[in-house]
Amino acid sequence: MASERILVVDDDSNICELLRLYLEKDGYEVAIANNGGEAVKMFQELSPDLMLLDIMLPVLDGWQVCREVRKFSDKPIIMLTAKGETFDKVLGFELGADDYVVKPFDAKEVMARIKAVLRRSGTAEKTDIKEVRFDKLVINLTNYELRVDGKKVDTPPKELELIYHLANNPNRVFTRDQLLDEVWGFDYYGDSRTVDVHVKRLREKLEGVSEKWELKTVWSVGYKFETKD
Repeated sequence: MASERILVVDDDSNICELLRLYLEKDGYEVAIANNGGEAVKMFQELSPDLMLLDIMLPVLDGWQVCREVRKFSDKPIIMLTAKGETFDKVLGFELGADDYVVKPFDAKEVMARIKAVLRRSGTAEKTDIKEVRFDKLVINLTNYELRVDGKKVDTPPKELELIYHLANNPNRVFTRDQLLDEVWGFDYYGDSRTVDVHVKRLREKLEGVSEKWELKTVWSVGYKFETKD
């Protein structure tokens, strides 16, 4: 199957090259446009599988590009912008954007969102679904979705990767350093408090949901996803 093609639209060459690096490393084909007029023309010529679209652009801004592209294509669009106000997000979705990432962003989060949007749109190659299920809990790493008691809960990618890793190894105790290595990666330079912060946020979303499992602290050691008979 041919690689998916991503059109990156941003007038900041550093951002374009950073995204190109991550995308090509994951096997995507990448095209780059530095202004809105060029973006619409390239979209028509290349018919990319997804467009990463900045809002503050010369010639045509991101809103105008999104509006023009939606006249002839329903391919996914993820907006990239320094603006984080609710109004901007609502406007983007009303114009047909599929997702929205606020600058400054983590490139790994953008990659996760690209994969999730492509899968939802049916564009990405079918792969084995990475999902674990427990009572009132579904953790899907393929679509990056967390469902608690039947409801989708907004969860940052790293939190979701952490709970998936723990729940996929029920009752196994992980030290903080192990979790940093296995979830964040060996090249991560943070400290163990990063794990504690993410666990705290997960607990706020998960505590009290079920009596059949628990995200548990093992004092002086680390954490585990404990299941109960």
